[in-house]
Amino acid sequence: MKRTIKLEAIDPIEIYGVGNRILEEFCTYFPGLRVVARGDELILDGKESQIEEFSIRLGELIERRKHKLNLTVYDVEAVFDGESAPDRFKLSGDAVIVHGTDGKPIKARNKTQQDMVKAYFDSDLIFAVGPAGTGKTYIAIAMAVRALKNREIKRIILTRPAVEAGERLGFLPGDLKDKLDPYLQPLYDALGDMIPSKKLQDFMSDGTIQIAPLAYMRGRTLDRACVILDEAQNTNMGQLKMFLTRMGPNAKFIVTGDASQVDLPNKEDSGLLKGIELVKDIKGISTIFFSSADIVRHPLVGKIVKAFDNRRKTEEGQ
Repeated sequence: MKRTIKLEAIDPIEIYGVGNRILEEFCTYFPGLRVVARGDELILDGKESQIEEFSIRLGELIERRKHKLNLTVYDVEAVFDGESAPDRFKLSGDAVIVHGTDGKPIKARNKTQQDMVKAYFDSDLIFAVGPAGTGKTYIAIAMAVRALKNREIKRIILTRPAVEAGERLGFLPGDLKDKLDPYLQPLYDALGDMIPSKKLQDFMSDGTIQIAPLAYMRGRTLDRACVILDEAQNTNMGQLKMFLTRMGPNAKFIVTGDASQVDLPNKEDSGLLKGIELVKDIKGISTIFFSSADIVRHPLVGKIVKAFDNRRKTEEGQ
């Protein structure tokens, strides 16, 4: 029996490997099957049962490639060991995302954080919105670090709008990096919890991890990366559109923000909630809303946030 399998929407070399090494390893599991690769087509000749098995296992290998930067012969072994890509690369709700530099496991601490982890695997663009202290950015960075360690992505790019990039920023000492670092420090802190200091410095030196103000994203196409926009409530609609349209075909974008903490001179200029409303029905986009009940900092933080929210609601009702 003969059958031709056509590889759709994927470069054949990503499945065959350099010099067909991965394909040759794959075919060793089908000694009675003749396999000829011609571009994006595989021509199979052999028993029907083996052809069916080949097709199923090949589908699993292709699915595995969607979650990794590169395939290796070890991925072929994993496919035939019964370890499917979704099971290997996805996380259950209480699973460890990564281990911190102190050895402690970092995992989702409540249901909303678990929903955010799930959304990472189900969508390429995730909005995570809610008050300070809910762990939005921390979970986002943990997922990015995990993906980098698993070689699912090539780079981590973290960005924030520098809302005081005018007069007050100019009074700060040092060059542009020194002036902007205070705005980006929370991102450095989170990374420092998950990646040893020396390794983090190496990653930042070679561009594997990039931390930059939002303005630096203009004109770039960000691919094979997990890109996190933090403090997105301080972007206007034009800036948010500019950021979202940087997305390359193999990228994950995570946008985090707190709509109650807009630092723009005119709070109505914030594009976060307006942007979410515009794209909420697009397939492949998820929005996770956190509340004061999800705060994981000191217990007083939740009470403080609630008190301020109540005051704001009272003022709006007047």
